[in-house]
Amino acid sequence: MTQLPTPRGTLTAKKPLADLTWLRVGGPAEWVFQPADLADLRGFLAELDPGVPVFPIGVGSNLIVRDGGMRGVVVRLGRGFNEIAVQDGTVIAGAAALDGHVARRAAEAGVDLTFLRTIPGAIGGAVKMNAGCYGAYVADHLVEIQVVTRQGEVITIPAADLHLRYRQSDLPEGCIITRATFRAAKADPAALEARMAEQIAKRDASQPTKDRSAGSTFRNPVGHSSTGRADDSHELKAWKVIDEAGMRGARLGGAQISPMHSNFLINTGGATAADLEDLGEAVRKRVFETSGLTLEWEIMRVGERLAEKQDDEKQE
Repeated sequence: MTQLPTPRGTLTAKKPLADLTWLRVGGPAEWVFQPADLADLRGFLAELDPGVPVFPIGVGSNLIVRDGGMRGVVVRLGRGFNEIAVQDGTVIAGAAALDGHVARRAAEAGVDLTFLRTIPGAIGGAVKMNAGCYGAYVADHLVEIQVVTRQGEVITIPAADLHLRYRQSDLPEGCIITRATFRAAKADPAALEARMAEQIAKRDASQPTKDRSAGSTFRNPVGHSSTGRADDSHELKAWKVIDEAGMRGARLGGAQISPMHSNFLINTGGATAADLEDLGEAVRKRVFETSGLTLEWEIMRVGERLAEKQDDEKQE
């Protein structure tokens, strides 16, 4: 077994990743590293064997970890990476800061990042996926990000270099986002608070927020500009084509397409990662058969399927 560096943070072997994801599925990681702070993360990565895979996660809100788990080191950012600072119209947020917390802190200071309020997850994932809703996106407000490279170097990347577009970015390979800087218009804090309350009510009325899900399952098929903004004149919604394919409420094992919103994949209790992924693939197949459209996953799927892992272990 590869010898790992000794960090100041927490390094845990064979930790079940189901405990760290919203869908509550997934096998163990070989190692989970929770760095104490930026210096700890830098030192660990600098000393780590370059051949060991590294995968960063935040709060696991947009993630299916397969039942066979993950090889290498999963880096989970938490305390030490969740600071939020607001000055004038600028907001600096650690990658582990929850999107909703950033929106509220900004609003208290009269800075309008209200679109983040209903987005599940943390800032690192929001940047990587150019998250957005209600007509606003990370791309509209991001100034720059701080990252740590696989070699342990800290660098700053301007937003323009990420080429943010609909649910995508060009984050350099191996980089872990540690901080993001945003700039937004100033507004009355009370008005911003009222807007966020309205957004929460609207979301709760239309989405299965009380169920175990990972947010939107598939990207909207077409109708978005390269910057991520929706083009209403050509917009197609994933939920609509799933409905038209007759897959609302479909089940497989403990997995279900939500009867409330058909672009939400939910764990009704006892679902495996395979149940969830296979149901998603069944939806993609049915949508293609009925409409000719190929849905792309918005939820990330990582790790190994259990059967594949067992086959590898037998061969070893």
